Amino acid sequence: MAGTASPDLHHKMELPLEVDNTTIAAGRKSQEDFVLLDCREADEFELVNIDDTQFIPMSELQQRVGELDDHKEQRIVVFCHHGARSLMVARWRRAQGFTAQSMIGGIDAWAAEIDPSLPRY
Repeated sequence: MAGTASPDLHHKMELPLEVDNTTIAAGRKSQEDFVLLDCREADEFELVNIDDTQFIPMSELQQRVGELDDHKEQRIVVFCHHGARSLMVARWRRAQGFTAQSMIGGIDAWAAEIDPSLPRY
């Protein structure tokens, strides 16, 4: 049908800007195809991190943005400590045509609700 968005494009447009950590944990468990991007700073990453994530600090993102080019067709779920920085990064990536979401509550909520073995700060 002419003028109709493809199902993939339609799905991307409907994807909420924010996503909860239980949805992400379930997606990881079922091996959904998405990139989990940690945008915290190096000292925060050294304190605690989630396995199998891509780490690009928000302060370095503009210089290292090309590292995400291979993931343009994948959903990128960004997280930080509580969710404020990741929300900014997700909006910025969306403006560049990426499918990006911010994980609500960040790694703090992840440690509290998903993996209590992780230290909180």
